[in-house]
Formats: sequence, structure tokens, C-alpha cells
Amino acid sequence: MANLLMIESWLQSTGLMLPPLLRDGGHTYVLVTRDPDLYRLPDGTPHPVLALADGVVVAETNDDAALVAATRRIAAARTIDGVLTTCDYYLPAVALVAEELGLPGAPADVLRTATRKHRVRQALAARGVPDVPFAVAATRDQAHKAAADLGYPLVVKPVDMNSGTGVRKVVDEAGLAVAFAEAVAPERNTRDQPLERLALLERVLQGPEYSVESVTRDGVTRVLGITAKSVAEPGVEAGSGFVESGHLFPAPLAPAERAAIERHVVAVLDAVGLTHGISHTEVRVTAVGPRLIELNPRQGGGYIFELVRLVTGFNPLQVLVDLALGREPVPGPSVATSAAVAFLLADADGVVREVRGAQRLAEDGRVLGHETPSAGREVRPGDNNERIGHVLVVDRTGHEAKTWADDLASGLNITIDARIPTP
Repeated sequence: MANLLMIESWLQSTGLMLPPLLRDGGHTYVLVTRDPDLYRLPDGTPHPVLALADGVVVAETNDDAALVAATRRIAAARTIDGVLTTCDYYLPAVALVAEELGLPGAPADVLRTATRKHRVRQALAARGVPDVPFAVAATRDQAHKAAADLGYPLVVKPVDMNSGTGVRKVVDEAGLAVAFAEAVAPERNTRDQPLERLALLERVLQGPEYSVESVTRDGVTRVLGITAKSVAEPGVEAGSGFVESGHLFPAPLAPAERAAIERHVVAVLDAVGLTHGISHTEVRVTAVGPRLIELNPRQGGGYIFELVRLVTGFNPLQVLVDLALGREPVPGPSVATSAAVAFLLADADGVVREVRGAQRLAEDGRVLGHETPSAGREVRPGDNNERIGHVLVVDRTGHEAKTWADDLASGLNITIDARIPTP
């Protein structure tokens, strides 16, 4: 049994799954949070992060000095064997606390780079890793000058947000003005941390998209597998963004293409200096080879962590725990040859009137999980946070999981009453 520190957490997905995993593994944890009331379910009952904690310490987790002081006090009162989080925004804080307490982890300065999109690009440039042309802009004038140098079309994104928030494709100056304003407008993220308010401009990459799920320990990276990603490409109108519409694991790749992707991702991780941790690296395979979309020094979201577990036996959340404790991750049993998730997306702002066909999902043995929107729910197109449901499917002996997931999702009949814009 081990004792851990959990510094904040996501509320959904991995945030719901990690606490019972720790409990079932015989581990205990202390939750360190700036706001315990954040961890409540919609009905007011305690979230598993709160309910299963062995203790709760309130500290200003957005202030490094205050956080380190609080965790030192905890470590003086009880043995602490590791520190972790599922929340991207606190990965640098976790690394800092691990450094201060002498626990396993990546260097804090590396995580400060890895969680800032522009710093990752700069690290690749410094190491000569092939990359997409890019520029960083703090002002509208800088953005327009950079766009003139790079050429359209471009992708514009904030340097320090996640889940595709504020990521926009632009094809002209008018679109750039809107996208830049959106990227730099927020002053703080959802956890009240100050944002850098910088926009990253990148030339658009053409080619299929993949993500690489990896584990790095003692500076050696092991690739667990590659996920094929379906992306709903944006139009050119203002406000259109990239939304992941489905995932398939493992990706159907020729051996040479798989090896090229893996080599590129290892080069990216080496350039950033990541020596310890789990990572989810998104790439596109272009005509000149794989190129980085984004590096995420955490487990993959969008149920990718579950697809990986079903096919490889490696549970990325268990890997997260093992790495926090300095242990070599080992796989459990696998249950499928391929696994896929298809997401349900809204095509317009509106309110769900009804959903037909959901009952057959519950009766289909290929479906391991599904969610459909309830009547009366407000929906809208947007980033990955705006997906309105999913269907997760396994093929236990073959490679039909994606075909099945797409067919089952398309068989749902979701009626949305479009919202009429206010004059």
C-alpha cells in the first residue's frame, strides 16, 4: 500500500476513474485543493475525488510557494510515496512538488515547457526536429505580420489551453482577427490560473491524424500504441474549430509508417527533455513525414486511455500511478483486438428534443459504453468539450471496431430544435 498526494483533479472521465483505482489497489491519497466545493456531483453529493480521499488539505494550489509549503507539512506528518494529478493545468505543480519532496517525477522546468504549445515548438526548433512553420503573437499587429510571412491557411490557438479550446482555422485577415481575439481574450483558465494570452500561429498540416500513447521512464520511451483519430474539419466561418469525432486503437498502419511516427514522437519527447511520465502526442503524417500537432504530457483523453487498456492491457491510469511511485508499469489482461469510440456532435446551437435508438446500444454485446444526450439539454458545436455523447465498441477478434462504432452512432436519431438567434 502506498500513500499519495493528489493535487487537484479533473471532474469527468479520468477524474472519476482514478480514485476508485487507487482504492482498489490498496492505496490512499490526500487531496490538496484550493476549493473542496469544486468536487461535488450535480446532485450535491461528494465527487469520488473527495469521497475517497484519506484526507483533504486546503491550500492555494495556484501558488507554487504556498503549495510546496503545504505539501511539506503533509509530508512531515505522514509518509508520502508519490504525487500525481489528472488535471493538465497542475502537471508543472506536481513536478515541482515531486522535486521538492524527492519523489519520482519529471523536472518541473520540463513540464513548464511541455504544457506550453509555443515552448514545445521552440524546443523542437532548437534541437533541429522537423516541424511545422509557426510564429507567436502577443498583439494583433504581430499576428497579421506573422500571417503574412507564413501564408494562409493557418491554425490559430492559445498557447496554454486544452481540449481544442480556441483552436481555429483561418484563411484570410478577417478570420485571423476573430481567431486571434478569441485566443488571447481569456485572462484565466477554468481553474483561475492566469493565462499568457499569446496566440500560436501554425501553417495547416495536411494528412491523416494520429496520437501516440507513450511511457517514459529513466529517459527511455516505450510506445504503447498509436491511435487513429477522426477529426471534424472546420469550415472557414468565424468560430469554427477542430473537433475529434472518433478514435480507433490500434491504428491500421504499415510497419514503415508506424516506425516513422514512433521515431518522430521519441525525437519530440527528447527535444523537450521529458525523462519521466506518460504522454499523448498528436501528429499528422504529411507528404514530408510525421509532424507534431500537440504534445500532451498526460494520458490521452476522449476515452483513448480506455481503448489502450482494452487492447494492450496497459491501463494508462495505472501507469500514471506506477510512475508516480517509481515502479515499472506492467500490463494486465487485454480483452479485444481493436476498440473504437464514435462521438455524437451537434451541428447547430439548440436544445435536444428527443433521442431514438439508444435502447439497442444497451442490448448490443459489442458496445462497452455509451452516452446519449437527455431531452432538454442545450447543445452547440464547438471544441471537444461540446461533444454530446459517445458509443464505445470492441471487436474481440478482429478489426471492425471503428466500422461498428460509426454505424451504431449514425443509427441514432437525435432531434435538435435549433436556437433562433436573438435580433
